[in-house]
Amino acid sequence: MVLKVFFPSCCSSADSGILIGRWISEQNSAVILAVVHFPFIPVQVKQYLGEVQRVTKVSVSVLGSWSNSKQEKEESLSEFLEDLGTIFCHEPWIQISKEGDSKFWSCSTLQKHSKSPQEEEIILVYYDQRKVMLSHLHPPLDTAGQRAEDASKLSAIFDTVARSQILFMTDRYDEGPIKLTHWQSDGVEASIIVELMKQASVPACVLLTFLLSLLSGICRSRMLKFWPLSFLWSKLSTCEQLGHRLQHLQVISSNKKAQNQNQLMRKANIFVSLLIDVALGILLMSWLYRKNRIGHLADTLIPVADHVAEELQDLLQWLMGAPAGLKMNRALDQVLGRFFLYHIHLWISYIHLLSPFIEMILWYVGLSACLGLTVALCILSDIIALLTFHIYCFYVYGARLYCLKIYGLSSLWRLFRGKKWNVLRQRVDSCSYDLDQLFIGTLLFTILLFLLPTTALYYLVFTLLRLLVVIVQGLIHLLVDLIDSLPLYSLILRLCRSYRLAAGVKFRVLEQQDGKPLRLLMQINPLSYGGVVQTYRLPTYSCYPKDSWASLCKKLFLGELIYPWKHKGEKQN
Repeated sequence: MVLKVFFPSCCSSADSGILIGRWISEQNSAVILAVVHFPFIPVQVKQYLGEVQRVTKVSVSVLGSWSNSKQEKEESLSEFLEDLGTIFCHEPWIQISKEGDSKFWSCSTLQKHSKSPQEEEIILVYYDQRKVMLSHLHPPLDTAGQRAEDASKLSAIFDTVARSQILFMTDRYDEGPIKLTHWQSDGVEASIIVELMKQASVPACVLLTFLLSLLSGICRSRMLKFWPLSFLWSKLSTCEQLGHRLQHLQVISSNKKAQNQNQLMRKANIFVSLLIDVALGILLMSWLYRKNRIGHLADTLIPVADHVAEELQDLLQWLMGAPAGLKMNRALDQVLGRFFLYHIHLWISYIHLLSPFIEMILWYVGLSACLGLTVALCILSDIIALLTFHIYCFYVYGARLYCLKIYGLSSLWRLFRGKKWNVLRQRVDSCSYDLDQLFIGTLLFTILLFLLPTTALYYLVFTLLRLLVVIVQGLIHLLVDLIDSLPLYSLILRLCRSYRLAAGVKFRVLEQQDGKPLRLLMQINPLSYGGVVQTYRLPTYSCYPKDSWASLCKKLFLGELIYPWKHKGEKQN
């Protein structure tokens, strides 16, 4: 049989002593957890292991002996270590010792109590105890006692190390009778700053939870459910982003402990995302309020709006003539052109009416950047939507008129073929028409057909303008989604401590010689960066539509409206 011994590399410099760990008989494997070095009393070691076993529910026992030949070279020591096998009574008794000048160790077994001892092939696997402990490849600890253990998997090794955490809380500075060597024997890994933050976070979370519950109660009040407040709350992307961030704050300030690794990573990703978002927002706010940039922006906004209005007037004058040499219906062309020119005139008057207050509005809007860069970007998107509201109105008018003619032509075309649309059964059925109906249908079809090019041209021009605005808003919302959903903490963790985000393990052969144990090194295989983003990506509540190209083209052809927001209640995940 093959005996697999998992030995922690942190114990390579330990003093001579005995090996404690777990024996997995189903795998014929031994997981070494620590080294108890001399001097010690066997009775105290047994009592200590009994307490550890009662707390961790792991059958921890003495598995063998460890001899550091650089420190002890007497033959009496090796004989004493062999005699310890009669005291602790473990079969087989594993002996690991240093091989002179070699950087590896020799490993052998003794079977004193076996009647027919068999020579076993030994595989010595070195593993980094710290990385195995923090890799979270083991099953959740709270379900460890409820599940049926599958000892044929490598997860039993990780489970043994993870559940023996109390064993690693004893370092060399403790004044107990037993001295251990393990991955935290030089001192338990901790940070004074982290411990102080943990103590201070309890009252801070209680206060934040109270404030958030008060704010969420105000948001759920009946006052916001009345029109037009409910309409504005559902349509403005700023309100959607504020609600999204409010949910994030509730998750962070919750006093419930994370049940598993995914929940812990989600909280950490949300916290880092909020922190970076607010930091970028404060940087943007400090840049805006330096050198009177708010005033310069307000002075630039009115001329830009006038220039856009002038360009639209020139475009309408071009459409009212002979655009690209096309023959248009002059009466309808003049009516549509004057109708849109009147709207532009109203828009210019509205902008100049607001011009004295624009600097003050921008000054207060700039303060919202302290809530985060995403909130500032959503406000920018809403400002663009308000400044281009006349273009949206032009698009709606043209789309409705074009849609009316398209559906009218399709209905009259069915009349020519002796068909009609059955509303109840949602299908096209045969129908017989009399002469008067066919005559009126022919007249209407001819009128709509000859007026269609003029309407389609106006619809095409304003749809292109509308798509330009939608693309700009889409780029802004893509940036907001990127900040909201990107798992920044996981990416930083993957860059600095890749073993914390493990996807599996790999083994590297260190030495393979005849007559000697096969020596392997177990390494943690980290997740790829794409896997980190896909696994720990945060859900987004973007208010921007995500239609396919086929759906978008169908809407454009049929004249259906393209909204700059999602309908209320839809969530993009």
